[in-house]
Amino acid sequence: MPSKTRARTLGALKRSRYKVLSVRQEMRKNLVRKLTRREPLFPGIVGFDDTVVPQIENAILAGQDIVLLGERGQAKTRLIRNMVALLDDEVPVVAGCEINDNPRSPICRACQDRVERGGDDLEVDWLPRDARYSEKLATPDISIADLIGDVDPIKVAEGRYLSDELTIHHGLIPRTNRGIFSINELPDLAERIQVGMFNLMEERDVQIKGYRIRLPLDIYVIATANPEDYTNRGRIITPLKDRYGAQIRTHYPRTVEEEIAIMEQECSPLLREAGVTTPQYMREVIAEITSLARRSPEINQRSGVSVRVSIANYETVIGNALRRSILLGEKVASPRLSDLPYIIASFTGKVELETFEEGREARVMEDLSRRAVLNTFGRYFDVESMEDVVQPFEEGLTVETGSELPAGEYVKLVGEVGGLSSAVGRLGAGDAAEEIASAAEFVLEGLHLNRRLNRDRVGSGFRYTG
Repeated sequence: MPSKTRARTLGALKRSRYKVLSVRQEMRKNLVRKLTRREPLFPGIVGFDDTVVPQIENAILAGQDIVLLGERGQAKTRLIRNMVALLDDEVPVVAGCEINDNPRSPICRACQDRVERGGDDLEVDWLPRDARYSEKLATPDISIADLIGDVDPIKVAEGRYLSDELTIHHGLIPRTNRGIFSINELPDLAERIQVGMFNLMEERDVQIKGYRIRLPLDIYVIATANPEDYTNRGRIITPLKDRYGAQIRTHYPRTVEEEIAIMEQECSPLLREAGVTTPQYMREVIAEITSLARRSPEINQRSGVSVRVSIANYETVIGNALRRSILLGEKVASPRLSDLPYIIASFTGKVELETFEEGREARVMEDLSRRAVLNTFGRYFDVESMEDVVQPFEEGLTVETGSELPAGEYVKLVGEVGGLSSAVGRLGAGDAAEEIASAAEFVLEGLHLNRRLNRDRVGSGFRYTG
């Protein structure tokens, strides 16, 4: 309804013939419209189009509450927050009502009394969609008062009886009436709170301080949980588990391309503005590190390896490339393989190892980095056809590399070794010295990992020999 013509009283709302829909009807209507127009339901969500999204669409069309099961960093919260777009732009509510009552059919005693006294003159407000969403992270200290409500001692002191419904101070769930309520990490709720949740979802009976109040709330409930905890043997009570209509499993990106798309999308805007040129093979190496980590027996897979690992690692290597360009006065910042050791700062805080040992994180990360480079190199080159690069090293050529080495040193090397120049060109390096330096490091390290070149550590860099 246009803002200029929207009703401001109950009488005007009745005359406008505006039809108030339930939350589920509203979401279903808007989903049907989006599907008909082929509009994206979750813009910015990568890799779920053929797996998770169809299941969510089915649940919304069926009016089912949803539990999203997945390890950390699988976009569960972002999916939920995007569902707000399925609500109407705004809906009419009783002005001043704590629980967003429908003016045509109020459920709280205060609003019912106001309708009886004011009739069609009852004031109406319009609630925007963003105000119809609330979210709570489940923690052991959450109480029934936080979620559902409690007796307000101030109202009792003013002379109201404890049995009077108007003494109740409503919690977060009633205040989300006619909207979407999300609770993250559902199994972390204490069992007594879980009991209050399933009672509210199914029977709509709310008991506060021993007083039974009938509140037929209109709420679409969504929860997230780790699959490890969301079992009958875990921390979820069976009656609550039974009341969610759809249990949908999320997942990590299934291809390197999807991981890279997320990295690019979520990378800090500060780094995008810095004019950094990141070669495609470097993006693939960073994405491959995360992919390998998700299959590594050294890493606790129950806690998962979040996509935030890829994003943070990507930002770290770009940041180091930018730092190098500033210190050396280079015009372009281009990440190299010698920047990878710096991701120790962004990697170790986001994964959990199966066993703890001093320095183990660095060794695991180094092993994953080597394997990632080897896998990525194999997608670009056939080692057997690179004899023209290897031969000068067998004849005595020695090359040193490092993250602090000026790009011009690599340009000289490429000019001296004809086969290396051809390989750098195949990687798409342009005329910029910084891009040539990055490509040269990738070729040398790939040949070493394929056992065609020897490598020794020299200070903070490496020396390659035949």
